[in-house]
Amino acid sequence: MVTIIDGDGLLVGRLASNVAKRALAGEEIAVINAEKAIISGNRARVLNNYKQKRQRGSREGGPFFPRRPDHILKRTIRGMVPYKRERGIEAMKRIRIYVGVPDEFSGQPVETIENASRKRLGNPSHVTLGAVSTFLGAKY
Repeated sequence: MVTIIDGDGLLVGRLASNVAKRALAGEEIAVINAEKAIISGNRARVLNNYKQKRQRGSREGGPFFPRRPDHILKRTIRGMVPYKRERGIEAMKRIRIYVGVPDEFSGQPVETIENASRKRLGNPSHVTLGAVSTFLGAKY
């Protein structure tokens, strides 16, 4: 049984840490609406941080940072998992990230994570993961 989590309005870091912890425990997770997840902070600062991550390294040697919102979220989760060890490799195989809602999950019960919701933000400034991806040049 796959647990479906709706990423709409959830903070990226808190969502990623929750998904990573549950995947390491053996749970299969699908995150939908990844482009609607939010990153808190000043818009200019957030976009500049992701631009620096994207431009770091060389074209031949990396490190390579993704543009698409689903790949950015998966990369964030990967940073919270021991992805070079067997336990982490198996955990990453149990995680699926989607832009929008695929047909196979429409009409199924969706879970949300309360401690990762936008209500926790004291300041209202935030940027969606879709806006960051568009800024980086993604065509999704």
